[in-house]
Amino acid sequence: MKEIYVAGGCFWGVEAYFKLLKGILKTSVGYIDGNTNHPTYEMLCDGRASHAEACYLAYDPNEISLEFICEHLFRISNPFSKYKQGNDVGSQYRTGIYFVEKEDEVVVLNFMKSFFKEDFSKVQTEVKQAIDYVLAEPYHQNYLDKNPNGYCHVNLGLAKKDERK
Repeated sequence: MKEIYVAGGCFWGVEAYFKLLKGILKTSVGYIDGNTNHPTYEMLCDGRASHAEACYLAYDPNEISLEFICEHLFRISNPFSKYKQGNDVGSQYRTGIYFVEKEDEVVVLNFMKSFFKEDFSKVQTEVKQAIDYVLAEPYHQNYLDKNPNGYCHVNLGLAKKDERK
């Protein structure tokens, strides 16, 4: 099992999408890369906390590669947009890939350079070490499972049939 954290706008849709994929073993949503040790959703909304909304992924690298996780993130988010995904606007909606193992940084950056080619310099997705992930409040966990008609900027239909569990 390996771990990675991804941010692609509102974490509800990001989590719901990745939960569909073969090889994803566990997910949670939380806050990462910010200015305080105990952020809350309200603190992100009013600007007191500078974290991104993120999704933790535990995955089986024999079933899904880190490169394919990155490809999926870029399938469901706009990596060229700094602080906006869908109708959500704010620094908490930035895109990012936060690695646990240092060698994953090279894998992610090499994938991004290959994937975006001449547009790589325009990519706004941050790539950083995951050092401060804080689990979001319980009502955010598996939110779209509990609220199937809840708002989601992510098109869950972008996960192809052969990629799903």
